[in-house]
Amino acid sequence: MIKRYLIERRSWILLFVFVHALFIFIAYIDPSIPFSSILYIVFLSLLIFVVFLIIRYHQETTFYKSVKNWDDVYDASTVESAQRPFEKIVQDSILRQTEQTRKTIDTYKIDLDQEKDELLSWIHEVKTPLTTMQLMLDRVNDDVLKTQLMVEWVRIDLLLDQQLHQKRIPFIENDVFIERVSIKPLIYSEIKALQSWCMQKGIGFDVSLSVTDVLSDEKWLSFIIRQLLTNAIKYSEPSDIKVRSYITNEQTRLDVVDAGRGIDPKDLPRIFDKGFTSTGGHRDTAATGMGLYLVKKVADTLLITVEVQSVQQGGTTFTLIFPKKNEFVHISSM
Repeated sequence: MIKRYLIERRSWILLFVFVHALFIFIAYIDPSIPFSSILYIVFLSLLIFVVFLIIRYHQETTFYKSVKNWDDVYDASTVESAQRPFEKIVQDSILRQTEQTRKTIDTYKIDLDQEKDELLSWIHEVKTPLTTMQLMLDRVNDDVLKTQLMVEWVRIDLLLDQQLHQKRIPFIENDVFIERVSIKPLIYSEIKALQSWCMQKGIGFDVSLSVTDVLSDEKWLSFIIRQLLTNAIKYSEPSDIKVRSYITNEQTRLDVVDAGRGIDPKDLPRIFDKGFTSTGGHRDTAATGMGLYLVKKVADTLLITVEVQSVQQGGTTFTLIFPKKNEFVHISSM
């Protein structure tokens, strides 16, 4: 700030230097003027000028320091009250722009909240006829047709579920309850929900759980596992998907291993990016690029680390690494 102040006041400083240099030059070329007296006067003027700059620096920069340190929450109360005319012009401009920005943000927030509520309401309304459709599908006699319809029903249900959770994620901190979750029934419940899709693709499951319970939020953990299983089924050929849990370095790990086409090494750093599908010729025209992005968002909130290992045409392993009994888990589980 001192450097900026000196640059701002360089015209003052240059004027002072020029005037006093002129005095010294005149005293030097005019023998009738005592040169030592002029030097003394210049020295005193320099001291007074330095003190003047110091005082003015503190007086003039207080307001601008508060503007520089102004937080980004559009709270103009953190700006120092203006004392000088030009400062008042700046302050008035800041207040007007702040108020206008806050009004705009509030308007957008209301619109977004309304849109979110309408979308959530629509999703819940759509799920009602989906449930009716499922009951109707149970009465279909043609097994081939029934399987095909059930697969499409499952895919629609998964997309609606993904959209529902996507809208809830911004408020996930208000919806998390850490408890001891039994992962065995949770995994089998998700597998059962995907049964018709797995049967159509000839995919089975090999479940081996050395650890049967973890500290987490059951609803959101279920969502993570559902997304990983869906991803594994989507990109796998007829084979078994392995689900296993174990402990390494005092941390519970859950692996979801498929024998699918794998992930291109150059895509691995980007698979959790929002909207990213793949660079492999964009063959997955139906992919939304949201599943793994949502998995990462939810996992970060639950302090779960997601690791991935993949070999092209050799399958992919997603690993959920659950946190130790750290402070967050301890407080949340009380």
